[in-house]
Amino acid sequence: MDGSDGSNAGHGNDAQDFHVRPLDARSLRGLAHPLRMQLLRELRLNGPATASMLAERLAESSGATSYHLRQLAAHGFVEDAPEHGRGRERWWRAADQGVSLDTTQLRDADPATRGAAEAFLHEVASMHAREVSTWVGTRDDWAPDWSEGTDLSDWTLRLTPEQSADLVRDMHRLLDAYRARETPGAPVVRVHTHTFPIATEPERPAP
Repeated sequence: MDGSDGSNAGHGNDAQDFHVRPLDARSLRGLAHPLRMQLLRELRLNGPATASMLAERLAESSGATSYHLRQLAAHGFVEDAPEHGRGRERWWRAADQGVSLDTTQLRDADPATRGAAEAFLHEVASMHAREVSTWVGTRDDWAPDWSEGTDLSDWTLRLTPEQSADLVRDMHRLLDAYRARETPGAPVVRVHTHTFPIATEPERPAP
């Protein structure tokens, strides 16, 4: 299973430039913090920024954003963007466009790494929920033709683990194909995919 914090192509990236970084135990522990994940998301979606700019967007103190940006840099998630700097301002940019987490490799991980994975995945889910809620609350601000370009559907299927894995791979291939067709200057579109089993009541035999 792959868990992602949202793979954002950002502005001006094509399919060849798009890079997703696999997380290992060390980098996972360095990223698995709500504010760090939010900072990284902002840099991917909106481009380079300073700690003060990010603090204003996220309603945080610049001291907190500065500290967590330095921690992200120590783990290679962000890097300096000196071409944007003026005077003593320090600008940051995302070092890649997304991350992936292979949770099958965590079964024998130490408790700290398993805890980091839980924190990471819960924040991914929270980010998705906030994005959907924001869209619902602001949908009337968009042009009417976007009504057919959005979707809030859910599906229930009966699949084996192998079939479900095939479904995930097929969805990812389709999305990758659309990345190759991106239109420069068009609005950024977020696509969430959630595929997981749920517990249901046993079926009762027919009378």
